[in-house]
Amino acid sequence: MPEGQAAGRGHPRSARAARGRGTVDTLQGWALASPLVIVLLAFLVLPIVMIVAVSFWQATEFAIVPAFSFENYAFLLTSSVTWRVFGATLQFALITWTLTLLIGFTVAYYLAFHIRTTAMQTILFLVCTVPFLTSNIIRMISWIPFLGRNGIANQTLIELGIIDQPLEWLLYSDFSVVLAFVHLYTLFMIVPIFNTMSRIDRSLIEAARDNGASGWQILTNVIIPLSKPGIMIGTIFVLTLVMGDFITVRFMSGSQSANVGRLISNDIALLQYPSASATSVVLLVTVLLIIGVLMRFVNIRKEL
Repeated sequence: MPEGQAAGRGHPRSARAARGRGTVDTLQGWALASPLVIVLLAFLVLPIVMIVAVSFWQATEFAIVPAFSFENYAFLLTSSVTWRVFGATLQFALITWTLTLLIGFTVAYYLAFHIRTTAMQTILFLVCTVPFLTSNIIRMISWIPFLGRNGIANQTLIELGIIDQPLEWLLYSDFSVVLAFVHLYTLFMIVPIFNTMSRIDRSLIEAARDNGASGWQILTNVIIPLSKPGIMIGTIFVLTLVMGDFITVRFMSGSQSANVGRLISNDIALLQYPSASATSVVLLVTVLLIIGVLMRFVNIRKEL
């Protein structure tokens, strides 16, 4: 039999074998991924679907009626209170993001470029994580005796002669809320930025310096552009955590400030589950839109 005919007859068998191996590999891949898929479906997708479904139900003073209706969204989107609360939430998120970015970038820059040894970097990085050994609530409440009317901060300022009477706005105000947010969530900005900076090729910085670039030019033209993925990941972490938080606003503002999380919590306390679900859906859509806009600036998958 000619060699060409033998090759021609063998080719279909090779193709079928390749397709068979591809099918087996696909089935093995799905088998390996199935536990994670089941967990995601059970604990992420299904709860979200249930929240969306309940958001279209009706509620009376005595019962929840599983009847399809847009009244929850109509009331939510036409209420001036809702817009003010969402505005306050975005304001808290923006201020917290700005402060955590400044602090997180500075700390990460110092650890990545001014600490030479890996051992010392690891030690100082672990020092940053020490506050996370306690719960968020304990770390948040620890500010109350410090910022109170007769707290350490006011007493120190009075003894130094800087003020004559205690400052009332240090505690139970928007200032204390933002301070607690920054304290709680700065590490979520430090970690991804430091991780990105630690992988920057130092030869790029040396090349920029050899070409006469100043320290500021190296920072703005080399380090910051290469740190964008870490900055974006930290931004997503901080914004989503702040916008979904409710306990910090409640404690640190003395129930004088409100955000969307507290709005949802209040509806749940009043057993108004459809209204709480509708607010949750709107909040989720808002956060996803913000993340979508941020992802337009940096392709995190490509950069990482």
